Amino acid sequence: MSSSEIIENTALLQKYQSLDQRGKIVAEYIWIDAEGGIRSKGRTLSKKPSSVDDLPEWNFDGSSTGQAPGHDSDVYLRPVSFYADPFRRGDNIVVLAECWNNDGTPNKFNHRHECAKLMKAHKDQEVWFGLEQEYTLLDKYDNVYAWPKGGFPAPQGPYYCGVGTGKVYARDMIEAHYRACIYAGINISGINAEVMPSQWEFQVGPCNGIDMGDQLWVARYLLQRVAEEFGIKISFHPKPLKGDWNGAGCHTNVSTSAMRVPGGMKYIEAAVEKLAKRHLEHIALYGSDNEQRLTGRHETASMTSFSSGVANRGASIRIPRSVAKEGYGYFEDRRPASNIDPYLVTGIMVETICGAIPDADMTKEYKRESD
Repeated sequence: MSSSEIIENTALLQKYQSLDQRGKIVAEYIWIDAEGGIRSKGRTLSKKPSSVDDLPEWNFDGSSTGQAPGHDSDVYLRPVSFYADPFRRGDNIVVLAECWNNDGTPNKFNHRHECAKLMKAHKDQEVWFGLEQEYTLLDKYDNVYAWPKGGFPAPQGPYYCGVGTGKVYARDMIEAHYRACIYAGINISGINAEVMPSQWEFQVGPCNGIDMGDQLWVARYLLQRVAEEFGIKISFHPKPLKGDWNGAGCHTNVSTSAMRVPGGMKYIEAAVEKLAKRHLEHIALYGSDNEQRLTGRHETASMTSFSSGVANRGASIRIPRSVAKEGYGYFEDRRPASNIDPYLVTGIMVETICGAIPDADMTKEYKRESD
């Protein structure tokens, strides 16, 4: 199969993209499926929405996404946020939607609903998050992109934040994703090449409360859509390649309003103590196959024991040296894997450091998915 059969002909598409839409708007609805993947489909709207309340509820065949049985397959899409569409441009939009069953209950793979309850209950604490999304590029045969066929590149060392041929790969695709996120309104704060060649990272945040999960999911959608055009696959697996190669994580930076002002270190230390007591509950929600990554090597902590330290990238929780010096700021949870559901991670984080609420339990929410 030639590369032309994989890579989209976007240059040819442009002459159609410039056609007048005669006042119509195209809304691309996106949602999370049973496997933690992203699905999407488009619909035409008669006018540009001014708020999420203007967007219609929709539905899809849940039996084809693992979210419903065939005899009762309709799953409903309830819009929760929308963004400028960097592919269709103009007034066209990308709509993030929650999945609901026809009996009025959230679909069991809809973890946003419970997370939003916790964020609302603790909104006075102004919890900010910043997520560092690592990922790996693969070719059409599921080999690591641009690696020697049947072999390996030179050992890790020159690739992290590397510059130059042979040190970084697919920078054009990464730059395209960066610009797409900015256009869409995602609060993307940076990008960098990672330790393993063809592994990259982008950061989203700071974002307040539920907006963190929303923006990361949309940024992932944009990444996969951009990658389509370059004929590249995206892997969020935490250990895509066995051996002496770094895995991929989604380091989670956290602060409350009390942590961000002078004297905030005591609140950071209190949060770390609370996290230590719920280590295993957090690990359960921090991504599948994470045991392959959290080995105590390659800048990771042990999966079975909790640790924390200043500037220690081998700890469960890292407190940046600048924060320790100034006495306030934020902390970084280095345990989450690259394939996390950000609603589960940010939800249990708020539940642990800010307090549980009667009608939301993130550990039970995760177990509900397996029932």
